[in-house]
Amino acid sequence: MSTVGVVVEYNPLHNGHLYHLQQSKKITQAENIVAVMSGNFLQRGEPALADKWARTEMALRAGCDLVLELPVAYSSQPAQWFAYGAVSVLDASGVVDSLCFGSESGELASLQQLASLLTEEPERFATLLSELLKAGLPYPSAFSSAAEAYLQERGMGEHAYSLTQPNHTLGLHYLIALRKLNSSIVPYTLRREKSGYGQTDITDAKIASATALRKLLLGESGSLEQLAAYVPASTLAILRRETEAGRAPIHWDSFARPLFHELYRHTAAELAEFAEVSEGLEHRLRGILSELPEYSVAALLEALKTKRYTRTKLQRTLLRILLGHRKELLSPERLAAGVDYIRVLGFTERGRLLLRDMRRKAKVPVVASAAKHDSPYLAMEALATGAYSLAYRNAQPSDALRDFTLSPVRLSDKMV
Repeated sequence: MSTVGVVVEYNPLHNGHLYHLQQSKKITQAENIVAVMSGNFLQRGEPALADKWARTEMALRAGCDLVLELPVAYSSQPAQWFAYGAVSVLDASGVVDSLCFGSESGELASLQQLASLLTEEPERFATLLSELLKAGLPYPSAFSSAAEAYLQERGMGEHAYSLTQPNHTLGLHYLIALRKLNSSIVPYTLRREKSGYGQTDITDAKIASATALRKLLLGESGSLEQLAAYVPASTLAILRRETEAGRAPIHWDSFARPLFHELYRHTAAELAEFAEVSEGLEHRLRGILSELPEYSVAALLEALKTKRYTRTKLQRTLLRILLGHRKELLSPERLAAGVDYIRVLGFTERGRLLLRDMRRKAKVPVVASAAKHDSPYLAMEALATGAYSLAYRNAQPSDALRDFTLSPVRLSDKMV
């Protein structure tokens, strides 16, 4: 059975995602779709609107056959490590033949050429990147600028356009990860249609970015019904159920009190030990607390933001502090080793057959519960779920243990 892999967050799953799934299957001629999905905390350092089990169900009802978890160690990282972790999961599964990702151009050849040049991080490129990082540029900007300068020096400046768009950058890192892992997975790309990555306004009758939909939902007059035209009916039904149960919508300010508790109880020196805290940010964090008018994460982010400290960088930093992720847990050496387990979040009947095949072919243990495997990354995941449960409106102590107690979401063919 041929299988295409996709890397997703589904925050929430919308009509554009549905198009991506349908076209991924079409252009790769795959019989099955495996999604590797971020858990409760996402790539830009944000909490997911709904938890990973709800979003897994969205994925299965939209056409995915098997959903695997991207551990929190990778899911809230810059493009380099986010992509590496996701590809590591797909490659370790042993059942994925191709990878299909969205891009602004829908053109793969130039990204492949860039990946072949940058995979080994040439000395000149590494020097340019280091200089830009020391000058205070955030990593994504530094990487793209260093790559552009490196290509210009080699007379290949016409390819630099690929890195001016976020999906091109992420796609490039997927390709680099495939090369570094010596993976046999074949890459494909689809052009994003009608809505750009992170676009905050809605310009189409049926397609809108997840960012625009969250803005619509979380606004003062927002309601689930306003999403109806832009998401599958199954997504809307799941969001209604989760909202009624008090498990959605979740946003950063849902974590204000536990976050501020962590910020107050650590000295600047202690804050410096957390991942993503760099360049003296620990002092800025401590110094700005007394200036805030309220316990608001939105207000904290606005006060902290500078040219050097982008909102995304700050969100990732605050998340690592909230979850207790210290630098040694997320060192480049540990991240480069890839995943040491694969967590199954859900499957359909077709996915069950694929899962049976995966259990025989996977390079690492396949687990359904945090109780079934001993791994530092899985322990981090369980603690992240516990922290996420604090945001539920009617949180119960048992919610914090859902990684140990919930089975994977399973849908019969009749339910899909």
